Amino acid sequence: MTYGQPLIGTDCGPAMLREAGLRSKLTALGWAREAGLRSKLTALGWRVEDLNDLNFEQITDVNGALSKNSKNNKAKNSIRVGKSAEMIANVVCERASMGRFPLVLGGDHSVAIGSLAGILKARPRTGVLWIDAHADLNTPDISGSGNMHGMPVGLLMEEMCSTEDLQLRPDSIAYVALRDVDLEERVAIRELGIAAFTMMDIDRYGIGAVMDMALSHLLKDDPTRPIHLSYDIDAIDPGLAPATGTA
Repeated sequence: MTYGQPLIGTDCGPAMLREAGLRSKLTALGWAREAGLRSKLTALGWRVEDLNDLNFEQITDVNGALSKNSKNNKAKNSIRVGKSAEMIANVVCERASMGRFPLVLGGDHSVAIGSLAGILKARPRTGVLWIDAHADLNTPDISGSGNMHGMPVGLLMEEMCSTEDLQLRPDSIAYVALRDVDLEERVAIRELGIAAFTMMDIDRYGIGAVMDMALSHLLKDDPTRPIHLSYDIDAIDPGLAPATGTA
């Protein structure tokens, strides 16, 4: 996925992660599907199943619709991103409903529109841990850039832009590592009472304590709820991860 922002290259992410040895690293954790490990994996209940990249090119362009936005929609590439997000959501929902652990690789962070929608459909009680330099709480109406990689949370947030049958409650998300938040997003975080921990909090308390506080917030009323983690590479200091386009 690369249509949620203007820079090229983000769609190469999944292939590069595979080439860097993601599969072997998961195997080292005890996740694999090789026949020789079947008995151990059966006991653990885990195995790795790589579904390969979703083919967003198969999305049919009817009368040039994919190069346009929906009427009165300020979001860029909204139709293409929306249809791609629907594909992601369907796969995530299907796998989660089967009891699998969906690991979605991006791509720009607009992939999270689909992954978050899919997990909320399959597991509505899910709490969301959003580790990101940005809040991604924009909507088409308040976004300054119109780039949809900044909208995954906003599009699904209760009281902002979500549909009645698929909503993320403000108390079901906790932000970690924020350091670049738009004014309208700051207002929404404050008014909705969303738990938010910035880089200043991490510097002050340490990452361990911040993670404990974030998880405690998500689990305080529902200790057994599932947790969905969305992780954006720009949460890392740009000196250590300079390739991210939005650092």
